[in-house]
Amino acid sequence: MKKLSYKFSAGKTDFYFDLNINALSKLVSKKEAVIITDENVFRSHKLKFKGWNTIVLKPGEEFKIQATVDSIIEQLIGFEATRKTFLIGVGGGVVTDITGYVASIYMRGLSFGFVPTTLLAMVDASIGGKNGIDVNVYKNMVGTIRQPHFLLYDISLLKSLPESEWKNGMAEIIKHACIKDGAMFRLLEENDLNKIQTNKKLLADIVERNAKLKTRVVQVDEFEKGDRKLLNFGHTLGHAIENQYELSHGQAISIGMGFASLISSEMLGFKDAVKVMRLLNQYGLPTSARFDSKKVFDVLKMDKKRVGNEISYILLEKIGKATIRPIPIKTLERIISKINK
Repeated sequence: MKKLSYKFSAGKTDFYFDLNINALSKLVSKKEAVIITDENVFRSHKLKFKGWNTIVLKPGEEFKIQATVDSIIEQLIGFEATRKTFLIGVGGGVVTDITGYVASIYMRGLSFGFVPTTLLAMVDASIGGKNGIDVNVYKNMVGTIRQPHFLLYDISLLKSLPESEWKNGMAEIIKHACIKDGAMFRLLEENDLNKIQTNKKLLADIVERNAKLKTRVVQVDEFEKGDRKLLNFGHTLGHAIENQYELSHGQAISIGMGFASLISSEMLGFKDAVKVMRLLNQYGLPTSARFDSKKVFDVLKMDKKRVGNEISYILLEKIGKATIRPIPIKTLERIISKINK
């Protein structure tokens, strides 16, 4: 087990790498905690929840909504949860987003921690304090930024992951490589999904490397005033098509990265768009899609990164170095419509 602690504006977050989920009771008392998970995780690891107060949610992004939050709050009241109650989100990004959000608003704030069970949650979704829910097709429209007290990493939990969830996680890993880590980009080029899945040390190293990368970015810019925006590479367009076309998060942002790479070529002279798309394809991810540009731009106009008639778009200068570029919405619409022929 390796423990690393990172300080944020309102306290610190402890990262426990290579620790078994059974050690959770050493971090938090079962009597003072409520676990929030979903049906898939609960079914796969039922014995691990024995003796814990547990709230089990329907799985999927479609349940990352206010009605689910209301249901959790009603169950917390049923458990007679107080301000001393500790919430633990055990699951993927939907579970951790909802858990952090409920912890931020129930009785004006509870302590909380995460046990991410998907590759996507381990390297991205559970890190950084963004907690929230969707409103109709608008991703993460309502939420807070509040850091968990701890993250517990148990790589063995990934054994039950379907192939599609591995690909989801790889999309975020490739994103990190594109914006901040050219050496990791080359490492990913030299391997493939099967090698990462079957080599426990390689997998653990990649998970830890990505967790540290994102955490360092968030530490410097916790409330997304500057460099944290770089983590949105592929997400601006990705979020706009994700819920409309019932794509997985990984598929949507992979398509978003494909488009962003081509926009980078047009606007910044980025020379490696083909390389980025080839790596995404290498890990079973799509890089293009046909979609209704008008419908997508109706959603984009409500993007949180929009300021006036411009959107802060994340582009690549080179592999391993991203930049934030304000683009007029009409210019962006013209470029994306041209690519989306």
